[in-house]
Amino acid sequence: MPDRAGPRRPARARRPPRAAAAAPAGPAGGRAPAPPRLGVRKTYKLFIGGAFPRSESGRSYPVTGADGTLLAHAARASRKDARDAVTAARAAFAAWSGATAYNRGQVLYRVAELLDGRAAQFTETSVRNEGLSAAEADRAVAAAIDRWVWYAGWPDKIAQVAGAANPVAGPYFNFSVPEPAGVVAVVAPAGSGLLGLVSVLAPVIASGNTAVVVASEAYPLAAVTLAEVLATSDVPAGVVNVLTGLAAELAPVLAGHMDVNAIDLTGVGVSGRGELERLAAGNVKRVFAADEDWAAPPGPRRMLAFTEIKTVWHPVGI
Repeated sequence: MPDRAGPRRPARARRPPRAAAAAPAGPAGGRAPAPPRLGVRKTYKLFIGGAFPRSESGRSYPVTGADGTLLAHAARASRKDARDAVTAARAAFAAWSGATAYNRGQVLYRVAELLDGRAAQFTETSVRNEGLSAAEADRAVAAAIDRWVWYAGWPDKIAQVAGAANPVAGPYFNFSVPEPAGVVAVVAPAGSGLLGLVSVLAPVIASGNTAVVVASEAYPLAAVTLAEVLATSDVPAGVVNVLTGLAAELAPVLAGHMDVNAIDLTGVGVSGRGELERLAAGNVKRVFAADEDWAAPPGPRRMLAFTEIKTVWHPVGI
């Protein structure tokens, strides 16, 4: 039978396969390495009212490692920044002190969880900024986390230690109840970035106070990273406010501020405390300036230093 398909078309010549673009040759004929990636430089700001503003003055100061290498430029807080931090701390005080002690303990424990999750970052920061060995930094970070956990267990026990039911001659109940002092300014130890800061900050907020902290001037990087932990935990905005800058510039502002109820001068040398104590007397501010070793095992003294004892009388049978 005839072929119904008709005459076939002549076959088309196939093109030879296109050669792949040759990759640039690297060492020993391999692929050339990718160009180095530029890292994302971290900006170290203040922590006020739950936000991370730059200093209103626009100032910063260089932060170097133990070998003199420039690590960052930290914000240099001004007097206006210190006043803003006090305002934020005062606004947060009612809710924080009014929360149940058990709830405050849960919030503090959550901070310890996040600290533990970022332990490697704190260790690296301590090595770069403070010049510690890796082993020393590991121990310091572990001690800071353990110390935070220790204070997290105290909020619902302070009243049992410092409070009392007092015997009275009459048809009354008489109770002594510890209450937080209010807004507490804290000058952190100058020689420690993280452990020193935790040692003076945790007892202040564990007892229901709000805090304005002046971080270590030479080692502020861990303090800003701790502020990031606080911002992403359950700590309400304004409960902790972290200022970086010159303690000699900020401490007098906080000591003389009429809305600061207490001040911790642990990070101020003995020779510099007299003038700050004089300024604090302006509103009968409570001053904590004990020359104890903040790195020693913690105790309840720092928490009780920032509490007031309220005495309550209540008639029986009415």
